[in-house]
Amino acid sequence: MRFVKGHGTENDFVILPDPDGALDLTPEAVRRLCDRRAGIGADGVLRVVRAKAAGLETGSGTGSGPTGAAGAGLADAEWFMDYRNADGGVAEMCGNGLRVFARYLVEAGLAPPGEWDVATRAGARRVSLGASGDVSVDMGPPRLLGPGEASMAGRSFPGTGVSMGNPHLACAVEEPVAALDLSRAPGFDPVAFPDGVNIEFYRPVGERHLEMRVYERGSGETRSCGTGTVAVAAAAAAQARGTGGDALPEGEWTVDVPGGRVTVTLDSGTSRLKGPAVLVAEGETRPGWI
Repeated sequence: MRFVKGHGTENDFVILPDPDGALDLTPEAVRRLCDRRAGIGADGVLRVVRAKAAGLETGSGTGSGPTGAAGAGLADAEWFMDYRNADGGVAEMCGNGLRVFARYLVEAGLAPPGEWDVATRAGARRVSLGASGDVSVDMGPPRLLGPGEASMAGRSFPGTGVSMGNPHLACAVEEPVAALDLSRAPGFDPVAFPDGVNIEFYRPVGERHLEMRVYERGSGETRSCGTGTVAVAAAAAAQARGTGGDALPEGEWTVDVPGGRVTVTLDSGTSRLKGPAVLVAEGETRPGWI
């Protein structure tokens, strides 16, 4: 099995080139690949497959196939990002993963620098990138889900539910986020989030400037979460807006995560995430290991 290793603000992934959709990627195989002691080590797996090979009907605006992919507005996306969390579970979307996915396609000669769509389980997402440097992703409009609450170490943390195609609970805190103990999964209401939830803790540190840590469903605490950075920017913008209207205030937010820094832009009914995407190694698994 060929693989490439990459990361976006230290949210790291094993990339599996599978353009023809021939790979039988089981949950057990994903867990073994992502194991940091007995495997390659990663927060998740990005399978690179052509949309048609995945059974997606591009051009029709909908799609479904053997991968379980489904989403609106698939347009003419040539490639499908089949994302799996480290525990082997399927996930709808991953902002850092999408940047790394796009960088791989360009460096492998499978797509040109520029702007084009990538199919995900949350629908098509437009990426913009040059031959090198940062990658920008149109993440779609954040959808506020209302108030929620996380619990950790005997404390309750009020938060805001946000959908970025995948579920988030963004909780504002007053203390530096480095002081929080995320060695165990925070509690949440399973009725409100029946499929689990990514839980972010964020603190304003300046004008439209946030620091954040995240506990991701299926992966534990990660060094960064792309959809999570957009979720906390949306939650902070909604808090700044107060009760004045429904639209989120437009503007650019800086979000610092343990693995680095990204920028989130809220405007014109959508959101954009910009940050680094780095490929660090490539190789091949030993025969019979998976």
